[in-house]
Amino acid sequence: MSSPARARAGGFALALGVFALDRGIKAFVAGPLALQQIGLVKLLPFFDLRWTENYGVSYGLFTAESSETKLMLLAMTGLIAGGVAVWMLREKVLGDILALALVLGGALGNIYDRFTRGYVIDYADLHVGEWRPFLIFNLADAAITVGVLILLARSLLSREKPAQTAGADDDTATETV
Repeated sequence: MSSPARARAGGFALALGVFALDRGIKAFVAGPLALQQIGLVKLLPFFDLRWTENYGVSYGLFTAESSETKLMLLAMTGLIAGGVAVWMLREKVLGDILALALVLGGALGNIYDRFTRGYVIDYADLHVGEWRPFLIFNLADAAITVGVLILLARSLLSREKPAQTAGADDDTATETV
């Protein structure tokens, strides 16, 4: 197996791992922990588990309330996840493949919730006193965010060098008169 193919296989394995871990945590908070009934579990002075049903996408945008809008949101996120998977299949750089894998795994975790429940389970409440720098989120959201930040950082920090013309730096090049 070639190196890019191995990297892509590793990327899809990472996406599957993120999806599985997200599913496991959500199954735990919805099941044995019964967070939906409890509502809140204080873990640390700055971190709680708080049951939240997210009917939209990031930051509550595009809230889907009717069955038609839920279906449209599901289709839109599915198309985006499909686009990320195709991008992964075409990508050759390991860092980009791993970042895309985080995005894909997180997207699949949230799509699964949206398909099976009609909403996404959010539970992670990071705060300082009453101030919340983030909305309540889940592992899938965190994976998507980290993946996008890696892609942005890599695109901003890894600029391609312009191609040099042959002989431009050659000390033996002679001028013709």
